[in-house]
Amino acid sequence: MTEYIIVVALVAVAAIAVYQLFGQVVRAQTAAMVREIAGEDGTAESRTAQSAAGKSTTQTKTRTLKSFTGHAK
Repeated sequence: MTEYIIVVALVAVAAIAVYQLFGQVVRAQTAAMVREIAGEDGTAESRTAQSAAGKSTTQTKTRTLKSFTGHAK
């Protein structure tokens, strides 16, 4: 039973990390789609999604497991 709890906790942590990295991208893309469907210009939201995607890419490049090992001392 304990193993299942650990697996569920790991999945939850992974889901939170993915949402933090790509959540802004998804929100901005959805906003752009909604504006386009409504007949309005969604260019600003599309640019926001592109910049958020760029930020998430740089965050994944700058943080590795080595970033978190110094706190265990």
